Amino acid sequence: MRNVPPHTIRLTYLIETDGSPERLAAKIAADQSTGTFVPVPGETEELKARVAARVVALRPLPPVKTPSYPSGHPGPFHRAEADIDFPFDAIGTDLAQLMTITLGGVWSIRGFTGIRVVAMHLPEEFRGAHPGPQFGIPGSRRLTGVQGRPIIGTIVKPALGLRPSETAALVKELIDAGVDFIKDDEKLASPAYSPLAERVKAIMPLILDHEQKTGKKVMYAFGISHADPDQMMRNHDMVLEAGGNCAVVNINSIGFGGMSFLRKRSGLVLHAHRNGWDLLTRHPGIGMDFAVYQQYWRLLGVDQFQINGIKVKYWEPDESFVASFKALKEPLFSEADCPLPVAGSGQWGGQAPETYERTGRTQDLLYLCGGGIVSHPSGPAAGVRAVSQAWEAAVAGIPLEAYAREHEELAQSLAFFGDGKAS
Repeated sequence: MRNVPPHTIRLTYLIETDGSPERLAAKIAADQSTGTFVPVPGETEELKARVAARVVALRPLPPVKTPSYPSGHPGPFHRAEADIDFPFDAIGTDLAQLMTITLGGVWSIRGFTGIRVVAMHLPEEFRGAHPGPQFGIPGSRRLTGVQGRPIIGTIVKPALGLRPSETAALVKELIDAGVDFIKDDEKLASPAYSPLAERVKAIMPLILDHEQKTGKKVMYAFGISHADPDQMMRNHDMVLEAGGNCAVVNINSIGFGGMSFLRKRSGLVLHAHRNGWDLLTRHPGIGMDFAVYQQYWRLLGVDQFQINGIKVKYWEPDESFVASFKALKEPLFSEADCPLPVAGSGQWGGQAPETYERTGRTQDLLYLCGGGIVSHPSGPAAGVRAVSQAWEAAVAGIPLEAYAREHEELAQSLAFFGDGKAS
């Protein structure tokens, strides 16, 4: 975002209304800073000059016939993008205050048939105000020992129901096959049939033994999320003390405060799962873009960030994944604040070539396949090899079908996942 004055937080809102976009942009600026429904005696010009938000640009967009929110008006519904500047002195660097003022009350303003936050620029005052990633891309690569290619990861499946010994048996097969990263499913916490303490006790000796024999330490992300920050830290400490180096964190479930509490005390790579995010973004005329949302969590310190992928099993289109990837790779203030992008959701080797091309031929990626590895017709170990082979072909520019002629695991994967039988 260019030409933003210093000491200014700029939000760009997509406004939709059956009335005047200009009036509603001014209403956001007033209601979310100094104004209310009537003039008040203390709202002096001097006060407004210091802390009032102001509309600095309005870009009309083509109208739409169907409103984003239900409306009794027949339309058309006018749309515009509005840049609104909030003085830094009115907000400071507190992320809860940033959310409250710039986003929190906007959706309750009367007159919108749609409202979405599509961009946010934070001023230099935010540099160093929050810890940011502790490990990020370089730390994830160092701890997995993976350089010059994507980190290949998988998820324990079935997501729920496996006992610790059953999970450990699957983990052993995966690490023996050469996988780089394994994670608990985000839905798995510490149920009675698989307490976190028992999973750690069953899994970590396998990882440490493999490291002793081969020099490679597979990164395992244990689910530690908890509504009580103290319990979450006890979960964290249990993993760290057992020799683990990563944790899955359900960021929307624990909130800003939980994430801040964890990051300031953490010795683990924090793998962010954004479940619940779709509530905020699925409708294109309501909520916020990932480019805005991800800034909060990067500042708070996530090291790895799940963003779906190409041809996912969920609703999100490929273009949204590509935009999310680019947002994570764009430094907020320095390259050190970039987390590792994690491609997931229905991934197998078949998406590797397009993923490679559409992410700018970069290999700074954790390519995460759950069913795409563990459901391989020859077993999870073959699934690991098949995904690795797919990425070898993608980077070399060799069509998967051609590469599969001499790589049996990839050939089986193409036959099983590629013709719809796995659906």
